[in-house]
Amino acid sequence: MGRACGLEGRVAVVTGGTRGVGAGIARAFLRAGAQVVVCARRPPAEPVAAAGRAARFLPVDVRRPEAVAGMFGRIAEEAGRVDVLVNNAGGTPYRPLGATDAAVHARIVELNLMAPLTVSLAAHRIMREQPGGGSVLMIGSVSGARPSPGTAAYGAAKAGLEHLARSMAVEWAPAVRVNTLVLGMVRTESAHLHYGDEDGVAAVARTVPAGRLAEPDDVGGAAVFLASDRAAYITGASLLVHGGGERPAFLDAANVDRGS
Repeated sequence: MGRACGLEGRVAVVTGGTRGVGAGIARAFLRAGAQVVVCARRPPAEPVAAAGRAARFLPVDVRRPEAVAGMFGRIAEEAGRVDVLVNNAGGTPYRPLGATDAAVHARIVELNLMAPLTVSLAAHRIMREQPGGGSVLMIGSVSGARPSPGTAAYGAAKAGLEHLARSMAVEWAPAVRVNTLVLGMVRTESAHLHYGDEDGVAAVARTVPAGRLAEPDDVGGAAVFLASDRAAYITGASLLVHGGGERPAFLDAANVDRGS
């Protein structure tokens, strides 16, 4: 019988875990039996909960190394260990490169690349010293592998994040595994900011081979798998969670049938 994805007794930290994809990941870890800490600058409107249990919230700005180190020190002191880190905090507004100066774009890179590095270093200091090591998950994006007009700094940061994870996986082996979930489009409470109204969301969903956008719980299930013992030999990997990606535009331009 294969090993289960249960995470009973383990401690998982999800940055940006108070809403959207992060909350979906946190709920999945709660259902798997883990103790879950979600962190963000502001508390959630209501506790992130699943399976009759709630995640603990700690306030932190992941761009501030001292605050991050203090948070992990507190978790380790109170819970005794840190087994999983999910670097989910990030994001970007739509901003063409020429619409603002480099300093504004640098802040996007700081949040989506440098902050995960800061948080991972703080977690690693604890994980490397404990029996069983730990697991670090990066939340990447398909934007890091294709042109991303309007979100170029974000795409560049996500490309760098995936490379950073592969390097971490080599440097920190065998005690700490590091992997990336490469996400496509996800339906969250802020989806309308990117895709418009429900008709817009539906139109975008039709471009995905799977026929729909991902749900936060889809991402959560993949995160639990990579953090579990079932993925004990998986490190330095990138798992595509994008419903098949995007249908190439030339097929529609050439009116090529989708088949059945």
